[in-house]
Amino acid sequence: MNDRLAAEQAHPVDLYVGARLRIRRKMMGLSQTQVADALGITFQQIQKYERGANRISASKLYDAAKLLQAPVSYFFEGLDETDGGVDDGFAQRMTEFVSTPEGLELASLFPRLADRRLRRRVVDLVRAMVDDDGPDNGAA
Repeated sequence: MNDRLAAEQAHPVDLYVGARLRIRRKMMGLSQTQVADALGITFQQIQKYERGANRISASKLYDAAKLLQAPVSYFFEGLDETDGGVDDGFAQRMTEFVSTPEGLELASLFPRLADRRLRRRVVDLVRAMVDDDGPDNGAA
């Protein structure tokens, strides 16, 4: 089975965990090769995990969490706890977000805002800016 077909048939939670792995890796400023070397696997395997083409084992997820300085629960934050549901487009949107230099910078800086109210104001500001752009989100 090719990777694309595997990803299309992947469980939404596997896709979500893979997207969170990619986000955290990028936030830490690490390449796929660096993470793979530290985990004793190939960078291609990291690519497959991040795309959801392959499931990451519990032991590899644990090792990745230690490497990326995150609790294992980080990879599941945001899942609907009642049914394990995932917004189908969420993982793709998160991957697109951290694939831009600005998104990656924002993702790495945002958690450093200690004041919850200040974080809320930043979210409200960004939401207002997006709403002002209209349906095309400022595309020219």
